[in-house]
Amino acid sequence: MRRITRTPRDWAADLGLILFAACFAAVSSQSIPLPEDLHPAWRTADQVVGGLGCAALPLRRRWPVALAVVLLLAGSQAHYLTGPAMVAVFTVAATRPWRVTAGVAALAFAPLPLFLWRMPEMSEERVGAAATYFALLAGAVGWGLFRRSRQQLITSLRERAELAEAQARTEVREEIAREMHDVLGHRLSLLSLHAGALEFNPGAPREDIARAAGVIRESAHLALSDLRQVIGVLRQEPGAADAAAGGGERPQPELADLARLVDETAAAGTPVELSGPPGGEAPPPEVGRTAYRIVQEALTNVRKHAPGATARIRVTGGPGHGLDVEVRNTCSAASSPAPAPASVGAGGGHGLIGLAERARLAGGELTAGPAGADFRVHARLPWPGPALSDPAGEERA
Repeated sequence: MRRITRTPRDWAADLGLILFAACFAAVSSQSIPLPEDLHPAWRTADQVVGGLGCAALPLRRRWPVALAVVLLLAGSQAHYLTGPAMVAVFTVAATRPWRVTAGVAALAFAPLPLFLWRMPEMSEERVGAAATYFALLAGAVGWGLFRRSRQQLITSLRERAELAEAQARTEVREEIAREMHDVLGHRLSLLSLHAGALEFNPGAPREDIARAAGVIRESAHLALSDLRQVIGVLRQEPGAADAAAGGGERPQPELADLARLVDETAAAGTPVELSGPPGGEAPPPEVGRTAYRIVQEALTNVRKHAPGATARIRVTGGPGHGLDVEVRNTCSAASSPAPAPASVGAGGGHGLIGLAERARLAGGELTAGPAGADFRVHARLPWPGPALSDPAGEERA
């Protein structure tokens, strides 16, 4: 049998209900006196039974239905059990399913038809006492149902809050994973590429070794700087992050930084052709950052999986029409000066999945796959703004 642990609050509630039932019995005995011809022994027995009923109320937490049934049956003969019976019926309605509550309520109101049938023969005092008894039981059932509905609502709201908190934690973890993958993957792939070249060709001229070591040092320094920037943005409050993004050094890249990214990739040995971005108004920061991350990850994949291939980047679109980002790479192994190190070609396969999630969060979509002899990554991102209007339509307006 499961043991019920009671808190001090539970004990206080039980004590309060016992006092309520006892006071109700005392007050009701004064307002509705017992029959004068009642034998003193029965009067004493009625009081003793009422006291036992009040003392049994703590059992309502373990056996509420059984206690309610006993008190209702005994209460039909004992005047002082009305208060304990009300408390027991309230407990059943507040803690038990609808069917159980309906069964106990049916037992409580079973004498009602007999009361209505005999009401013309009863005195006004007896009619008033019986009507008061059934009204009090109805109030106990109604209050218990209200208490249970309120508790269920609170439980539902608490579960929703916990679910929302868990979803928020999951979204934060996914955001951190995307940022770490996109920011560090590009830098570390450059570092691994040049370190693999030094390992593959240890007898290279001193100038080439010094240049590769400088690229490795610079890539490691930039990787640490990017990591600090990402962690700094994640630690900031939303308002502080927006303020930091609005002034000083911007911690997140934007579409205008594609030229710098292309120069870094070309310096690492990957031929890149860039068409765009379109001039004029810059896209919203989120759209520009998403486009940059897509191109960055696509170029990282070219270095990993198609060394020596040529990458072609095309960025088109404008306000009201959306932003189209396309990255194609050919597979020309002959252009590769040396086999790629194993560490460069290895990947977890999460890059394109993360880019698709990032594009979806920005309100766009991303597709990736073979396109003839090329591998194509294409994303279409929303760019809010006024589209080109029809002059005739303006005149009609």
